Amino acid sequence: MAPPRRALLVLALCLAAAAGAKALRPTVRLADTRPPIDLETLFPREFAGWRVEPHLLAQVVNPQQQALLNKIYNQTLARTYVNAQGQRVMLSVAYGGDQSDSMQVHKPEVCYPAQGFMLLGNEWGRVDTAFGPLAVRRVDTRLGSRHEPVTYWTTVGETVVAGGLDKKINEMRYSLTGRVPDGMLVRISSIEPDAAAAYVLHDGFIRGLLAATPQNARGRVAGLAAH
Repeated sequence: MAPPRRALLVLALCLAAAAGAKALRPTVRLADTRPPIDLETLFPREFAGWRVEPHLLAQVVNPQQQALLNKIYNQTLARTYVNAQGQRVMLSVAYGGDQSDSMQVHKPEVCYPAQGFMLLGNEWGRVDTAFGPLAVRRVDTRLGSRHEPVTYWTTVGETVVAGGLDKKINEMRYSLTGRVPDGMLVRISSIEPDAAAAYVLHDGFIRGLLAATPQNARGRVAGLAAH
């Protein structure tokens, strides 16, 4: 094939690829097709023996990370709950209406060490709820005398994703239908030297929280059935 003809063929293929990519680019935000989310009202302030302590806040990220957090997420929520036994659990939630950007930099196994915490453990777990099993990540951290075990999960649309690859696959599924999914990162932690005991506490908190979550929002919060 003569060089000019080869150059024209390459140019034609490049233009076709560009046109195809543009055609497949999602144009509809899933969040715009569903009822808007308000984290303050979505997550109850009192449930199953837990109530919010109004003067104690759970810190989502340190101040140096706040600008980036605000850029990626539309809303954040930070609360500390206490029960009748005086046990405390910190709840942190970050919601983004456009999950074309990665949430990965804000996963606890990344952001906790960035704040100086030691990473003592990082493994998958499961919480059995009345609405089905919930896949979670267990991250055991420590900073000096502060031992803070963490349980968290991440959603894309109404699916809990297991790691970065699973997240990308689910994003692509939405993309093929022309939609951009929303997503949420829900984090529960407590100050407790016994990580196993902390995770038992977290599991009970999660079960109560999901039971108190409105049925029509449970899928968006934890990828679980509405019934």
